[in-house]
Amino acid sequence: MDLIVGLEKINASDGERVGGKAVVLAALQRSGHPIPITWCLTTEAYDLFVERASLRAVVHQELGRKSFSDMRWEEIWDVALRIRNRFSRASVPDEILAAVNTRLTDKLRDTALAVRSSAPGEDSANASFAGLHESFVGIRGVDATVEAIRGVWASLWSDRALLYRRELGMDVDTSSMAVVIQELVEGTVSGIAFGIHPTEPELAVVESVYGLNQGLVDGSIEPDRWILDRASGKATSHTAPESRRRLVARGAQTEIEQVPPELAASPPLDPKNLSQVFDATLTLESLFGAPQDVEWTIANGRLVLLQSRPVTTSQAAEGDNRAWYLSLTRSLENLRGLRHRVEYELLPAMDKEAEELAMGDLGQLDAGKLADEIENRKVIHDRWVDVYWREFIPLAHGIRMFGQFYNDVVRPSDPYEFMELLAATPMLSIRRNAELARLASAVRDDAQMRSRLERGEPVSEEFERDLEEFQREYGGTVFADRPCFGDRARVAHLILAMANTTAAEPASVVDIEHRTEAFINRVKGDQKELARELLDIARVSYQLRDDDNIHLARLEGLLLAAVEEGRRRVGDRQDKVAEAIDVEGVVRALRHPNRVVEPVSAYKAQTVEPGFRARPRQLVGQPAGPGVATATARVIDDVDDLFEFQAGEVLVCDAVDPNMTFVVPMASAVVERRGGMLIHGAIIAREYGLPCVTGVPDITVMVATGDRLTVDGYLGIVTVAAPNEPYPTIGSSRNNS
Repeated sequence: MDLIVGLEKINASDGERVGGKAVVLAALQRSGHPIPITWCLTTEAYDLFVERASLRAVVHQELGRKSFSDMRWEEIWDVALRIRNRFSRASVPDEILAAVNTRLTDKLRDTALAVRSSAPGEDSANASFAGLHESFVGIRGVDATVEAIRGVWASLWSDRALLYRRELGMDVDTSSMAVVIQELVEGTVSGIAFGIHPTEPELAVVESVYGLNQGLVDGSIEPDRWILDRASGKATSHTAPESRRRLVARGAQTEIEQVPPELAASPPLDPKNLSQVFDATLTLESLFGAPQDVEWTIANGRLVLLQSRPVTTSQAAEGDNRAWYLSLTRSLENLRGLRHRVEYELLPAMDKEAEELAMGDLGQLDAGKLADEIENRKVIHDRWVDVYWREFIPLAHGIRMFGQFYNDVVRPSDPYEFMELLAATPMLSIRRNAELARLASAVRDDAQMRSRLERGEPVSEEFERDLEEFQREYGGTVFADRPCFGDRARVAHLILAMANTTAAEPASVVDIEHRTEAFINRVKGDQKELARELLDIARVSYQLRDDDNIHLARLEGLLLAAVEEGRRRVGDRQDKVAEAIDVEGVVRALRHPNRVVEPVSAYKAQTVEPGFRARPRQLVGQPAGPGVATATARVIDDVDDLFEFQAGEVLVCDAVDPNMTFVVPMASAVVERRGGMLIHGAIIAREYGLPCVTGVPDITVMVATGDRLTVDGYLGIVTVAAPNEPYPTIGSSRNNS
């Protein structure tokens, strides 16, 4: 069995054994093109590894939890994370270790390496699959190389690859991965060349950066870009970046830095080099019979080819969001900039706009101006929703990046252990819940105050002042198109319910600090600074994952306030249930007083029809918060259900919204249809140490209020019993495991 082979032993028919990238590199070497020293770890090594560690069963289990078409992006990431964690903890067979050690000893022991995927079918004429699998650069030594190989193997089941599983022909039992191990050629200038423009076939494209190519490939460095006429090779345009930066190797790490001033004033390619790169693309087009997408670098004045694949173009079908999913993967450099923009530009701008809108007096507007104001608020709200999807959600990649780093260092049995270091962040929802808890505490041990609150009477001057302040600050909280805290009686009911129990407490800051130091102490010296920065970005990402929805809800609340004012006026005028008229209908009715506007169906979560209902015994989702709890279900459909919530119940809903999480401290567990570790239900449940299962299909149909549930947050299983049946076994109280 040849576990590792040189390119001289690879032929065009070896694709299934060495993958597409290795086959192309072998062809380049045979044709005399300069390429780095390269070895290929074959798919036989991958097969040996997964068989010895029984990893195929793991992949089967993870992909079998739920129909893939029903998974959200967070769930797909979780699946990939769990698989990657099992790959990283599995032992590499001695035969593979010996083979890698022998080859590195021969040629590459003291050389910085690039370790890249070479899956069968990769870099083919039908699809390049560029960026779906992992690559590692700057690797030195046998141990680091083996770790990089393990990472490339696991990336066969990365979230990005899973999105394209059909195109990749992924099958758990037959899919495999070869690995290319190359000398890292540290060129002064690198780039990508497209022998044919993806949309204008008479043109070609060359992109170039100073330093290593990886910064251009992962999108962290903006390149110089030339458009060339394919027939003449002459450049028809050149676009320079705003500033020139480069990726350089620093030991086992890479770093982005500004290009020195003496170089930054000039593009990385002069006309001679540009022509040389373009000519190489035409040569490779002739060699492989199709226009090529070529990665290259220039070292010591010599053009070195790193890889080549056919130029492929594809048009995303309507509703295909995979390109957006892929855009969620960001480099550390990109996350640094995105974090600054979200924290210091976007959120302050959103709050400022909300404050300006709140200053308007809706009652003073005539019908026409109120219609204008509703439309204006809707435009503003929709614009910020677009910003939320485009700029806020990608920041969540900071959590993923830290999680992967943590798991690589610690190799925990629980792939989500890193989330413990993200707890106790100062989220707005936690602060809101703490203020409610303080109001509840004030009446808990004072029978007189409690009695006054129950009768709807003023409790005390201080309590009333605090309650008004709470309603003023959180009055914009909206759930299911209805305000949550505008009605004093409703808030009082909630405070009394909280006063009747000892609510869960968020995680302790002191505990988190101790855990953080324990983690940092496990990181090697030259990595500690990186570990602290990744953790810092992850904590900000974690906090904003929840906070940004509350910021956005203020605008939604202001929009709803204007719509409600419109509905009130329309309802006074026409014999209709105005609260069921949508935004557009309210605007039309305000502008055309004589027109009767028909109501539309209001928000309604998926619920079961009255009558016969099949009750499952066990439901499977994603484990999202450790612990086991047994209690009665409360299915949340609308805002009234929230205020009916009783202490100790299991919160069951379609999707936990940050605006509804004020009941979570009273819950014993959380279960929701939407899945993933980065959704709000999972985040808030972890903050309060509650068992949580997410991604349970049709949970609001399969479970009814009053059903008795056992929620296993370790395995992602919910066991169901009827209200008149004994509670399902496995524990009996919060976090009793």
